Amino acid sequence: MVIVFALLALTVLGVLVAVNRYLWQRLFRDTTRGPGRARRAGALVIAGGWALAVGALVAERAGAPFWLQRTLAWPGFLWLALSIYLLLALLAGEAVRPLLRRFLDRRADAAVAVPRRETVPASAPQADTEQADTGQAGTQQAGLPDSAAPASADIAVSAAPVGSPGSDEPSAGPSRRLFVSRVVGGAAAAAAVGTVGYGTYDVLRGPRVKRVTVPLAKLPRAAHGYRIAVVSDIHLGPILGRGFARTVVDTINSTQPDLIAVVGDLVDGSVKDLGPAAAPLAQLRARHGSFFVTGNHEYFSGAAQWVAEVRRLGLHPLENARTEMPYFDLAGVNDLRGESEGQGPDFAKALDDRDPARACVLMAHQPVQIHQAVEYGVDLQLSGHTHGGQLWPGNFIAAEANPTVAGLERYGDTQLYVSRGAGAWGPPTRVGAPSDITVIELASKQA
Repeated sequence: MVIVFALLALTVLGVLVAVNRYLWQRLFRDTTRGPGRARRAGALVIAGGWALAVGALVAERAGAPFWLQRTLAWPGFLWLALSIYLLLALLAGEAVRPLLRRFLDRRADAAVAVPRRETVPASAPQADTEQADTGQAGTQQAGLPDSAAPASADIAVSAAPVGSPGSDEPSAGPSRRLFVSRVVGGAAAAAAVGTVGYGTYDVLRGPRVKRVTVPLAKLPRAAHGYRIAVVSDIHLGPILGRGFARTVVDTINSTQPDLIAVVGDLVDGSVKDLGPAAAPLAQLRARHGSFFVTGNHEYFSGAAQWVAEVRRLGLHPLENARTEMPYFDLAGVNDLRGESEGQGPDFAKALDDRDPARACVLMAHQPVQIHQAVEYGVDLQLSGHTHGGQLWPGNFIAAEANPTVAGLERYGDTQLYVSRGAGAWGPPTRVGAPSDITVIELASKQA
């Protein structure tokens, strides 16, 4: 087992080294004339960025002083996102590179092939005209035909050599290869920075409300239109703090829900560090209350403490438990990560002995828990965890590990809704997976 882990670690390290060498080559080596400060600075930027990224990850997991986590988190996690999109942009640039060089080569060849001509001004001095006439007469005296003499008005001028000041070569200073490398590298850097910048702004401005109607066969007519606000993966931590929590709370309250379901990954840190950041959750308002289940990240930072804290803030934790709402049963199970602490999900404890004639809504952080939900006859499971992939093309990776990445899908008689989440983990950035707070509107088939 140790050998397998060591080989895996070496493989990952090798891939990272190769990728970062490629970034350095394309962004710094290929865009400069030779060894110098620019190349050395590029190596320091890339190495320093990864040092900050690794430091941010280790500090968070090791529970380092919170001031240190905050210091490392912004530059470290943003570098992770920037590296991803620099790599993708440069790989896309590999397809553009030969096309651009071919275009420049053809343009240069065309400039060499077509001579340019100069016209002697009509106002040339009379003396020059007389010299031209004398020259023509001399030609005739020598027995040469008139056609052999150069035209008096047009004088052919050969094209300037490639690279000379008069050449059409676009890279009169640097070579065409260097010119192309600078264009592609600059465009890739601009695209990556723009993508990460907008994706970060998209997270910091807060999640948008998404509305989904879900019909339930067992739901009574009186419950038609019942609204459940689903929020997951807020990820309060070194980057997203109290202000972000207040934005989330205000957004949820603006939907005037009947019930609020917080389905895990509320925090990335301890109650000691993040208690003040989570305090706005006490302002959540819903007709039938707010409920909470653990996600995998709660177990990284003390799940028992956070369960006690959210209860103090007025939320109702459902730890493998069920409560009877006016029109349906609401159940919740612990996250799979809790198994390492003997606090894993227990569907039997949460769902046994319930009235099968009543509709049942289950809160479970990870979508993979849908299979047990189907076995227990759950009507609707509410989940998060995937972030919708968070950073494209991460959605393809998430799809390999989860039955549903985002949205509503049916599994037999059970429906699964997966929220993309309100916040972000690691980089405070989303690309192709906008954050959301979903208002589930239950529909009765008897209505």
